[in-house]
Amino acid sequence: MVRAGKPGSLPRAARWLAAMMMALAVMLGLAAPVQAAPGLVGTNPLRSCESLSQFDLSAATGAKTSITATQVDGDHPYCKLTGTIAPAITYEVRLPLQGWSQRLLQTGCGGLCGNLRIDVSKAEDCTPATDGTLALASTDMGHQGNDTAWGDSRQQREDFAFRGVHATTLAAKALIRAFYGQPQKYAYFAGCSDGGREALIAAQRYPDDFDGITAGAPAMNFHMQNSFHHAWLARVNTGPDGQPLITAADVAPLHAEVLRQCDRLDGLADGQITDPRLCRFNPASLLCKGGYEAGKCLTAAQVQAVRQIFGGARDAKGRLLEVAPLQPGSELNWVGVFVPPRPGMPIFSGRIALDAINHVMFTPNPATPYTIADFPFDDAMLAKLQPARALYDSTNPDLSAFFAHGGKLILWHGWADPHISPLGTIDYFEHIGLNMGKARRDASVKLFLFPGMSHCSGGDGPSEFPMLAGIMDWVEGGVTPQVMLAHRASQTREGQPTAPSGMGKPPAGAAAGPPPGMMPPQPKLPPRSRPVYAYPQVAVYTGKGSVDDAASFAASTPATVDGLSHWLGAR
Repeated sequence: MVRAGKPGSLPRAARWLAAMMMALAVMLGLAAPVQAAPGLVGTNPLRSCESLSQFDLSAATGAKTSITATQVDGDHPYCKLTGTIAPAITYEVRLPLQGWSQRLLQTGCGGLCGNLRIDVSKAEDCTPATDGTLALASTDMGHQGNDTAWGDSRQQREDFAFRGVHATTLAAKALIRAFYGQPQKYAYFAGCSDGGREALIAAQRYPDDFDGITAGAPAMNFHMQNSFHHAWLARVNTGPDGQPLITAADVAPLHAEVLRQCDRLDGLADGQITDPRLCRFNPASLLCKGGYEAGKCLTAAQVQAVRQIFGGARDAKGRLLEVAPLQPGSELNWVGVFVPPRPGMPIFSGRIALDAINHVMFTPNPATPYTIADFPFDDAMLAKLQPARALYDSTNPDLSAFFAHGGKLILWHGWADPHISPLGTIDYFEHIGLNMGKARRDASVKLFLFPGMSHCSGGDGPSEFPMLAGIMDWVEGGVTPQVMLAHRASQTREGQPTAPSGMGKPPAGAAAGPPPGMMPPQPKLPPRSRPVYAYPQVAVYTGKGSVDDAASFAASTPATVDGLSHWLGAR
């Protein structure tokens, strides 16, 4: 199926077949008709790639800018342009050498960034993403590697917070105009995790930069996410002896019990929970009757740790200090995040929190670095974090300037995310409606929540879908995305947890998963496709056909659930 492609790019018979397939999908309610943008003919450059090495970008970026041009050959040759925007923003732009589709796609990075990787994902059914006709760009956000010394520089903090994305956009657009003799017709941004935060930074701070934006699992509440949230996960899963309470061996029986209690709440036992907010999980059912046996039951201390994980970061009075706790159904994905894959390994969430708390949150940085054990979970610390909130967060619900030029935004998140709770994304969606009116919001913003999906990808639920095609269809053809046809990225888990994604580099060996025998092998998962409808609609089983076939499901609007987060920072 070809979506958002160039007009005339297929033979007539193939175009007819594609149209018939799309019409069938529309009848089944699994896709929307596609209207290709008019006038997007393939465009070739007017000058050589090498000549761009002499092009002066300083006026465009407002800073001293270096540039190196390299021609990259292959099936889809392009001009690779790399350089630095002062003081230290590394950027890369790729310009097709033939048949440019007049589109620019900029992609985001994850964690505290520090690396540059152009990542075109969620691009199923999107011809420009696979045929080499997209202009691409990305940045490392102003620093290199995992060293957090950049936090000592106010300028580099701002480059990470917001300037890196915008400066790279300015550079990419100037290079496009110089290379092809015309500007792009459409500009897009796609990112997940911190890339999702960057996506929203673009919509809120630089509303004219992009026509369409997709923000996945956005770390928009950066000040809270990288302090209270991950510090809490590390603290409550650490026992008095300094060792983790919940181990890799415990997550499989824990997940199985969550499913036993909550899987059928949506009317179907299918190994995934449609809306975990309806789950009132009680981990006490796993309490050991006798001695502790790894992989079979939980101690009283482990039961309490599970309660605190799902309860979220709180002060001594029990008041919530974070936007949204993690959700039931995410347990298998905890390994490598706040459950170490192997005994003796540090808790990754602790590293995430301390890197941020001690190096990029406060001015000046703490004279005596915090530890997880002494970091205060209280209202006073929340107040101290407000300057960081103003600098890094991307939670402004006023998108009027972005909407004014026709900008479209798709928010998306996995319900089983072990890093960033989907409740925060729902909360932001609801606040846009409160600020701008629901009708105005719904005309330009859509939210998709994927049951069983982990952080940005993976997990037991369907986690691959045509997000990029959806935003292009919306911007260029006026086709509002009402459903994403998702499918499983992999058919096996075989005891391996989802590796951390998009949140920086895990401790050495974390991504490899636990050694054989530590985490019981999980059954092989069959291929599964499932429609995921724009929030608040959900997919319900029609009673006929396979539960692994998207055609067996239809849209339903459930009873209203309060989507606003009631935490101390909401004030």
